[in-house]
Amino acid sequence: MELIEARLAEIERLGARKKLSVSEKELSGIIFERLGEGQSFARIRSKGDEALFGGHTTADMKARMKVPDSRPLADFLPTITIKAKDLANEITNFNIKRDDLRTEYSITDEHIKSSKGVRRALTDSGIKPEALPADEDIKKLERRLESEQKKLPKTVDKLELHEEGNE
Repeated sequence: MELIEARLAEIERLGARKKLSVSEKELSGIIFERLGEGQSFARIRSKGDEALFGGHTTADMKARMKVPDSRPLADFLPTITIKAKDLANEITNFNIKRDDLRTEYSITDEHIKSSKGVRRALTDSGIKPEALPADEDIKKLERRLESEQKKLPKTVDKLELHEEGNE
């Protein structure tokens, strides 16, 4: 039962990371559409991270969690923090559209507000995102799950053959 619970938690984290990628792409697309350039996305996302992580920048968090410079911070975050970033992005995306925001300042301000609101919900529950330990590299997790999945049918076939021989 513990193995099943662990596997479900890993699958949930992987799904959360994929969902975060989708909300980040949507936010990036909205920013590009509204501002006409892509450099703003990195600045806006960084300000959102700073708000979510209690004043710690993306670079601070990467250093704290020993994340390689070439890799996204989100690939090493625990599930709760991945979901928090995703929720902040979704709120930002919704409000940019609803309020027809069209300047880097207004979009940045909205993303900071969204991230602070999500942070408040976490801290009210006793969760400090910046204090949580890094989790397994999402790429390693993905490879491990794929490898185990490939082995699974072989195991099932062996079990079925074994059961048939006992009849």
